[in-house]
Amino acid sequence: MSHFDIIVIGAGPGGYAAALLASQRGKTVALIERQNLGGTCLNWGCIPTKLYLGATAHLEGLHAQSRLRLCSGSVQMDMEALKKRKNAFVAATHKAMGVNLDKHGVALVHGQASLIDKNTVRIDGENPRTLGFTTLIVATGSSTNWFPGLEPDHARILDSTDLLDLDAAPASLAIIGAGAIGLEMADFWHRLGTAIHIIEAAPRIAPAEDEEIAQTLSGMLKRKKWNIVTGKRVAGLVNEGESVLVRLEDDTQIRVDKALVAVGRKPNTPGLGLDKAGVAMTGAGWVTTDDFLRATPNVYAIGDVNGRTLLAHAAEHQGRYAVLHALGAHLATVPEVTNYQAYAGTASPINFNGLVRHYYLRQGPNVAQIQVNLVNRGDRDASSHEIAGRVRGLITPVAREHGARIKVVEVPPGPPVLQT
Repeated sequence: MSHFDIIVIGAGPGGYAAALLASQRGKTVALIERQNLGGTCLNWGCIPTKLYLGATAHLEGLHAQSRLRLCSGSVQMDMEALKKRKNAFVAATHKAMGVNLDKHGVALVHGQASLIDKNTVRIDGENPRTLGFTTLIVATGSSTNWFPGLEPDHARILDSTDLLDLDAAPASLAIIGAGAIGLEMADFWHRLGTAIHIIEAAPRIAPAEDEEIAQTLSGMLKRKKWNIVTGKRVAGLVNEGESVLVRLEDDTQIRVDKALVAVGRKPNTPGLGLDKAGVAMTGAGWVTTDDFLRATPNVYAIGDVNGRTLLAHAAEHQGRYAVLHALGAHLATVPEVTNYQAYAGTASPINFNGLVRHYYLRQGPNVAQIQVNLVNRGDRDASSHEIAGRVRGLITPVAREHGARIKVVEVPPGPPVLQT
């Protein structure tokens, strides 16, 4: 039986980063992956979605100019060519990642991993084997979740992977769930002429964001003629052959060409045998970790699977953090993710810099917040955004109250500047 200093299960952004860093630090490393290198992000998530959004970004501005009667005509996207481009990009990235792993001496093992005990893992596949390890990093990510009665049939009732593989834009699309996945998908298909229906069980869309952000975003999307239904659950989805019937809990019915189920994610922990290594899990199988990402003294869990922050760049950071901690580095507890962009690539991205309000509220009641609406002040940049249809938004600085005054001062001709 071969033995490795560090074994990583899952070759998504977090697992890949962890394996490379461990190898660069002189450790023997094996990276186990049952599907494709890059995980959900590269193959079925962030990268294909952003590629599609980037390819159609110009359409938003053209539509705005058409509404202002500054241009006329039509632009048709070639979905077959776009899919070909996406597939070529993903394949090239697979190859580059494999070459890089080989260059750094990481042993790439294909198959399904399952733990035998706290220091041994079995890999089932074309070449079954058993490997020993000193430290294990679980980076298996998450996958699409759904509720009873909302299961995708992969024909007209789709998950996000199905939707990215369509050959043509549907005439109408119902999206069940108004989180990041649902809203990013909606924006892309809206640009291609699809009529969008958003159904969210929570009281507002983007339920993970602050209320002011959700309200502003909702207003922007309604101006695009999206049908947005909040505070109501979907009771059932029926593929009627030529359409999908969406039935809400109040018996309201919406009939559409296709439906996307985007109600959340579930951890990829079934079948791993983590209990045999003493790993505790909660809920649907999210791995419980301490402040240093340890599930046990020699097992770390990073990325989506620990349920902390379901973002690719957070997984990368956690992967590197886990390796450094395992190698004995004296690190502070793993920090919150504070700088990132949500709904990236859409016409309504949300940028986060620093901690958000609900984080401060967990620490105590004294929270100071102000709000600044972004408006057209007549300068060159604002005017160009108006022509492109991008003139609305807001800034909401938040901080703990410790006697300091917080104000936003406008310094012409530049943008608002936060001062304390």
